Amino acid sequence: GSAKALPGFFLSKKPRRVCRPQAANKMESFFAGACTWQKILLSLQVWNLFAFSEQIMRAADCKPFIKKGLCPFLTSSNRKDTSATCLSCQPVKKLPKRPCFCYNRGNGGVFMEGWRKDARREPIIVDLEALVPKEHLLRKIEKVMDYEWLYERLDPYYCHDNGRPGTDPVVLIKMVLIQHLFGIPSLRQTYQRIQDTLSYRWFLGYGLLDHIPHFATVSYAFCKRFPDELTSEIFEHILNKALNNRMLDTSAIFIDGTHIKASANKKKFQKEQVAKAARVYSGQLRREVNAEREKLGKKPIEDEDDENHPQGGGGSQETAEKTVSTTDPDCGMFVKGEHERQFAYEAHTACDKHGFVLGVEVTSGNVSDSVAWDAVYDKVTDRFPEVKFVTMDAGYKTPWIAKKVIEDSRIPILPYTRYKGKKDTFKPWDFTYNVVNDSFVCPGGHELRHTTTSKDGKRTYRSATQVCKDCPCRSVCGANENGQRMLTTHIWQEFLDLVEQLRKTERGKEIYAMRKQTIERVFADAKEKHAMRYTHHRGLARVSAWVRLKYAAMNLKKLALWKWSRSDFFVFLPYFFFDTTKTPALA
Repeated sequence: GSAKALPGFFLSKKPRRVCRPQAANKMESFFAGACTWQKILLSLQVWNLFAFSEQIMRAADCKPFIKKGLCPFLTSSNRKDTSATCLSCQPVKKLPKRPCFCYNRGNGGVFMEGWRKDARREPIIVDLEALVPKEHLLRKIEKVMDYEWLYERLDPYYCHDNGRPGTDPVVLIKMVLIQHLFGIPSLRQTYQRIQDTLSYRWFLGYGLLDHIPHFATVSYAFCKRFPDELTSEIFEHILNKALNNRMLDTSAIFIDGTHIKASANKKKFQKEQVAKAARVYSGQLRREVNAEREKLGKKPIEDEDDENHPQGGGGSQETAEKTVSTTDPDCGMFVKGEHERQFAYEAHTACDKHGFVLGVEVTSGNVSDSVAWDAVYDKVTDRFPEVKFVTMDAGYKTPWIAKKVIEDSRIPILPYTRYKGKKDTFKPWDFTYNVVNDSFVCPGGHELRHTTTSKDGKRTYRSATQVCKDCPCRSVCGANENGQRMLTTHIWQEFLDLVEQLRKTERGKEIYAMRKQTIERVFADAKEKHAMRYTHHRGLARVSAWVRLKYAAMNLKKLALWKWSRSDFFVFLPYFFFDTTKTPALA
């Protein structure tokens, strides 16, 4: 009797039904045609004085207002029915004679009885093992993961006979795995969620009252105590487990890159002149170019620093202006299409047919895909020499990549690229190549001779001016002002022509269509489910370690789920293929 009504709740000693309040405009229309005592009655109803208002309404005659549809106690379903009765005239349900709470909802009110007592401070004896669901992801991961090798690997970095006891290194690594498995943005938030999440405590091996290691301890261990190659070793260990369980299909690999927004202010930067990085293939390209120039009677191209770079791989003295962030100098300015300019890193990734990440190389955001391709390709093919198909997008369609993959006895799968030249002139494929004379023949029947080869590997073919001067096809030929038609091809153009033929095969189309469910899905899951859209780390080394742990957690999750589903399949397999009624062990 002494309880107070909460906002939205009405306490009545005698339980009764709750009438639904109507809109303000309906009340105004009711006031217009009601007498004084009915106006008072409606005011009482608005102020939720149900006990008094209901008794008056039962004594009143509502039929005149029901006919006009002005009674505020009519429901929306029977408002047009003149023979209907309003809520106040309906019989009251017989309910227990005890105080109850009524919540004023739009459907007429809901009784809430039997409030349970507050049990938050109730002492209980509980087993943490029983509180974690049997199908929880962390249970599946704990079943496939082993940590003994981590203790042996990190033992030299701990002192066992001096100082205070250290935190278990496996616990610190598990905290980082929890962060990446569940897409928690930072270690600070990971520490806060572990405090009140039973499954996380169970995964760490901690009880309900055990003290969780501070997030600064985890950060210090990975930055100062643990070796730099630990993240790569964790990634390789999980990948080996997937390989031992025969979950990898490396007959075809998929290579692509995705940008990760850096932790840098895009308004704080400076312009610098930076030397252009030499291509991996620059030495081989220069040697082939010089061999052709020698046949043509041209002077060979030499590099100023060939003595310092015997293989001719890094002697370029050309410079380019680069936008360098003052917050994080290792990231690069990324501009693509209609996207805004921002500093970012790029993760060049390779995966197999099942979506397992096989290798990753992290660079600044302004590094081209074709430049970082060699590191990823060499790393993956050295580890998995059985690769047959290499699938990439249009950013990797270069003569060097096509040449290297084909010479390695593998098949490159690359997409169609639109022709970027003039549309109203002869296309390059309109010219016929003569292998014997190393020349092209235009549609008009005139010859274009090979005159020179540039240091970039571009062959230049030119026609004779006196021949093209009176040619009837000159208007559509695309000749210059001097009446000379020029055609350029790359020194490795035959490999690109072979890639075009492979693209049109049924097998090539089938494999390229798998990109959306392999490498593209890896990027989508990493950004949507595992918080890889942006990074809080700064510096190329720390971001690279962060990306490897991210991909290691994704591989571990896929491995655990697959192995768990396989174990369930083999448990029920005997029931489908054997007669269990005659086998006592399976009966």
